[in-house]
Amino acid sequence: MEDKLSVDESLEARSRDVLATLCHRKARSAFGLAGYLLGDRAEAEDAVQDAVERVVRAWPQLKDEAKFDGWFDRILVNVCRDRARHRPQIRAYTEVDSPSEDPFRTILERDVLGRAIASLPIDQRVVVVLRFWRDMSLEQIADLLDLPIGTVKSRLHYSLESLRGKLTLDDLQEVWYGG
Repeated sequence: MEDKLSVDESLEARSRDVLATLCHRKARSAFGLAGYLLGDRAEAEDAVQDAVERVVRAWPQLKDEAKFDGWFDRILVNVCRDRARHRPQIRAYTEVDSPSEDPFRTILERDVLGRAIASLPIDQRVVVVLRFWRDMSLEQIADLLDLPIGTVKSRLHYSLESLRGKLTLDDLQEVWYGG
């Protein structure tokens, strides 16, 4: 009986090591994704922490470690969506803020395209960020978000229409040519 316990303990310890390695590997890209979705460094840090906590609790249910990245991203996106829905919109940049303190807020508030993306509803923002920042295909986004491909296409279409309505020709020239 003791041999079985020591084998189980050994497997559990190895499983924790694997989980720690996988989470560490994902940390930087997860922080970037959360930052672009939430537009705030502190919110992004909290969202990644919440996602890691959920991953640790749900780790025993993951059957294929090869699917860890997509599974982690789905949990992170859901955490970010929940956080975005339960807080006020991203606040406007003010001169009192120190731009170097929060890189996401700086990018989203000073960049005309960043401001436009930050103003999108969270479900549309998620699709835009995954499509253009993460360079994911529509099929990959649909799989990650567990949505029909038509819903992903619709969200992308409406978000791009909204962005077109918010950006002037001068704004687009600023984005393309840097001012």
